[in-house]
Amino acid sequence: MKITKHSLFTSIPHTMDLPITEEQLQAWRSGTVIQQAMPQLTPEQREFLITGTTTDEWLQFMDEGDDQ
Repeated sequence: MKITKHSLFTSIPHTMDLPITEEQLQAWRSGTVIQQAMPQLTPEQREFLITGTTTDEWLQFMDEGDDQ
């Protein structure tokens, strides 16, 4: 299922094709923890679904924070 989310870091929209069903998506939206609703997703896919943030964005912004 293709999901489009806006990144919390950049507000840029990103689309990812995730191996989930509508039922899993609804279960998560209804309060089931994402790991239980969609156990097949990788941590990176779950993060994308929750925050809209890509792995590249995480690496970019986490690297910038290391300079402090």
